[in-house]
Amino acid sequence: MSRPALDRPHRRRAVVASTVGTTIEWYDFFLYGTVAALVFPKLFFPGSSAGAGVLESFSTLFVGFAARPVGAAIFGHFGDRIGRKATLVTTLLLMGFATVAIGLLPGFAAVGVTAPILLTVLRVVQGIGVGGEWGGSVLMSMEWGSAKRRGLMASLPQLGVPLGLLLSTAMVKLCTSISGAQFEVWGWRVPFLFSVVLIGIGLWVRLKVVESPDFAAVKVRRAVERRPVWTAIRKHPREILTSAFVRLSEQAPFYLFITFVLTYGTKELAMPRGELLDDTLIAAAIGLLSVPLFGHLSDRFGRRLVYGVGIVCTGLYAFPYFALLDTRSSGMVLLAIVVSLLVHDIQYGPQAALIAESFGTNVRYSGAGLGYQLASVIAGGPAPLIAAALLQSSGSSVGISWYIVGCAVLSLGALLLMPRRAPEAAPVSTVATAESAKA
Repeated sequence: MSRPALDRPHRRRAVVASTVGTTIEWYDFFLYGTVAALVFPKLFFPGSSAGAGVLESFSTLFVGFAARPVGAAIFGHFGDRIGRKATLVTTLLLMGFATVAIGLLPGFAAVGVTAPILLTVLRVVQGIGVGGEWGGSVLMSMEWGSAKRRGLMASLPQLGVPLGLLLSTAMVKLCTSISGAQFEVWGWRVPFLFSVVLIGIGLWVRLKVVESPDFAAVKVRRAVERRPVWTAIRKHPREILTSAFVRLSEQAPFYLFITFVLTYGTKELAMPRGELLDDTLIAAAIGLLSVPLFGHLSDRFGRRLVYGVGIVCTGLYAFPYFALLDTRSSGMVLLAIVVSLLVHDIQYGPQAALIAESFGTNVRYSGAGLGYQLASVIAGGPAPLIAAALLQSSGSSVGISWYIVGCAVLSLGALLLMPRRAPEAAPVSTVATAESAKA
């Protein structure tokens, strides 16, 4: 049997394990964002005004983003030192523990200020877990693929985002319909506790994966870095910074499109929560096709071209997005949400390979993870806070649209400044090579 034929089941298993794991982790992460918009202001910050409660709830959302670079550094070190597989098992367990614990938390009425403090701590743990997850899952899939299909292979774990969004939104909607008026009492807890089942599935899949052949080859050559995080920071600062800023136009608008829109739609436009959740489900389902499609297109036409088109589309869509929402028409609102995630996917499909290929295999987990997760501090984390503050101060969405345009301009500049690095030739992907890394 040929080597590619021998590799095929291991490649397929690596893709499935990466995608299932990222789906579970993003389910946990998005679930928090959805419930933070709908329930947490009343449950954990009951003494605040409506506007202040939303800001305080989104502040706990932000600390999870701030913790993500820390997770990238911690798990990047171990991912580049001991391997992708063991690190990914750990991140999954960490995320699962934090999510289930949030589902068991008492509210402010029961334990006072201890409740929001514990919520913040668990959100930090979630952030650390997600921060370490992305680099390993993307690399496990990408490094098992051929050099000509790395855009597609790296985009497949990215499906964890629409799958996680789809699953978390569906669970919130299901629990809303089942619990009714009791959703803010106990219904919101069920999706968090359901994470136990998902974690069990994820562990079962990930424990069966063989180590990435690229990393295995590094170990065989004894080229493993002793301090990969420091090496990445010292030798590749430009790659890390441009990787972070190139995500501004993707990540900041994304968390407005999936999280802030729930607050804007229900509070400002008086639209039914269920209708907005339905629209998000449809948009997320389309992402299952659009993310790998744009990853594939980046293999054919180049990462930078496809990504640049996505940046431009995001900037151009900033004002039409809110104009469509403000019509309050069901069809127009659905169109607004679907198109918003579609322009996001033009960037998200090729993004993993674009960033990961900027770094050599021996520091790829650390460098790519740091660059990717630093965007959480400057983009995803503050975005809902900035949008809520702009809306509260002006009473208009115009400032938020200009904020999206500004993110697009900065991302385009970062894309132009991003160093061009030819992808390393992948080593022969054989099971024997991967297994030899265990020695």
